[in-house]
Amino acid sequence: MRKPELHTRDSAVPYKSYVVGFILSVLTTLLAYFFVVNDLWPKETLVYIVMAIAVVQLIVQVVFFLHIGRGSRWKLMTFIFTILIVAIVVVGSIWIMDNLNYNMMDMTPQEQQQYMSEHEGI
Repeated sequence: MRKPELHTRDSAVPYKSYVVGFILSVLTTLLAYFFVVNDLWPKETLVYIVMAIAVVQLIVQVVFFLHIGRGSRWKLMTFIFTILIVAIVVVGSIWIMDNLNYNMMDMTPQEQQQYMSEHEGI
């Protein structure tokens, strides 16, 4: 009687992918740092440049470290679902805080405290 064999994935660890991803991540970080420290553009433009560099770094992280886009579609679907849930939580939190700020804007801190204590438990 033969013993059952354990089959594992026999793929080499893609060290090259990790090294390239690490180098690109460091370069994008240093590039953003260089732009901010040397004050090459106006602050309004600099915000958009740093955000664009952040998006590039996000793509580098996703492709080279999380290996999204290679192989299974389930990884991609799980990643998209995670992004969707995080976006819902962030947008919902900002919406709630903006609504609270709008409703409490004309009150002094004492009036806010009184309002909160009167409506406690709602």
